[in-house]
Amino acid sequence: MAITTRDGSVKGTLYLYRRVPKRYASVEPRKFVWISLHTDSPSVAKTKEAAMWEQMVAAWEAKLAGDSTDAQERFAAARDLAEARGFRYMRAEQVAKLPLEELRDRFAAVTGFKDSPETPDMREAAALLGAEKAPPLSVSAALDLYWTLAKDKTLGKSEDQLRRWKNPRVKAVKNFIAVVGDKAIHDITGDDMLDFRNWWMERLEEEDLTPNSANKDLIHLGDVLKTVNRMKRLGLVLPLSDLSFKEGDAKKRPPFSVKWIKEKLLAPGALDGLDGLNPEARAILIAMVNTGCRPSELAALTVNTIKLNHNVPHISIEPEGRQVKTKHARRIVPLLGVSLEALRAFPEGFPRYRDSSASLSATVNKFLRENGLMESDDHTLYSLRHSFEDRMLAAGIDDRIRRDILGHRLSRERYGDGATLEHMQQLLQATAL
Repeated sequence: MAITTRDGSVKGTLYLYRRVPKRYASVEPRKFVWISLHTDSPSVAKTKEAAMWEQMVAAWEAKLAGDSTDAQERFAAARDLAEARGFRYMRAEQVAKLPLEELRDRFAAVTGFKDSPETPDMREAAALLGAEKAPPLSVSAALDLYWTLAKDKTLGKSEDQLRRWKNPRVKAVKNFIAVVGDKAIHDITGDDMLDFRNWWMERLEEEDLTPNSANKDLIHLGDVLKTVNRMKRLGLVLPLSDLSFKEGDAKKRPPFSVKWIKEKLLAPGALDGLDGLNPEARAILIAMVNTGCRPSELAALTVNTIKLNHNVPHISIEPEGRQVKTKHARRIVPLLGVSLEALRAFPEGFPRYRDSSASLSATVNKFLRENGLMESDDHTLYSLRHSFEDRMLAAGIDDRIRRDILGHRLSRERYGDGATLEHMQQLLQATAL
């Protein structure tokens, strides 16, 4: 390394002159660099040389990182390179609005741009002029950012308080991703939010929860997305309004009519084709028709709980690797008609949804709505459970047996073991489709 004037004269502006390390040959075509120290004083130049060289190395390192094919790494490299040149990284549309003097400074800082035969350095141009676009920010990545951006909300919290503050936000994001997927937040649509809301609607009914449970998830998810959108200045219009549940929203879904099930849902090819339901989701839907089981209960079935070789083919809803909703939910249910055929095609259960049943209802509901297979706007997949219950009632099946089959709590004390499998099978023959 040497400090000298450009022409070797005794007086004049001093430069740092140094060989470029081999490590940076791919991003720096020069073998030696001259870096102006903007002074003719040797003592001042001496104090500047280390910092100037460090800045140069930082810029080369940022350029090396910018060679990555990963969008996140390229953007980080562009940001670091801008900082190494003494500027804050800004998007191109923001750069265009800068005062003329600052805009000139940015252009002038691009190597090879001004008064030079060299071709302008395109990595520097992208970094200083905002041409490197920020990579898509997924919902999970937004949550990771949120903890830092919302640091002011955690000041003074104990470790236990911090855990209790974080957990519901983690849960809300996890639920959303399970239903909709880990989408880029700028790709989240109103339909995605409605799918998430419908998933919660079914949970309110299925698990006898209050609307407050769903509203907390919606509030925490909204807080994460809105905070990141605001603090990162993304300028997104997020579809988060008019989603909360009122006390009366947790109403029962209307049942599908027998005519609709036969002529629409079970019509040949209605659920098939290239754009049809995936085989496991299709089988679960059909299994619901004559069992009335909850979607999550069917999704959790395994080879041990599907009893096809029994003299009465049936499924057993039990806590195998999972919890059942209540003690009354543990039960056996005979398989008949189309539901028996659906389970014969999947004798070992449904691995696709066994650990991610949250996405099941959203997948089926979306398909049915997009293909005109919902009997009304108020119907959902869960409406098949109500249809089965209505058919049992119409067949004159006793309240105790209906509740045992559906896994409902009995309104009076329960005596005896209830109906046998053979008896239930005989009674349900009149309801089977």
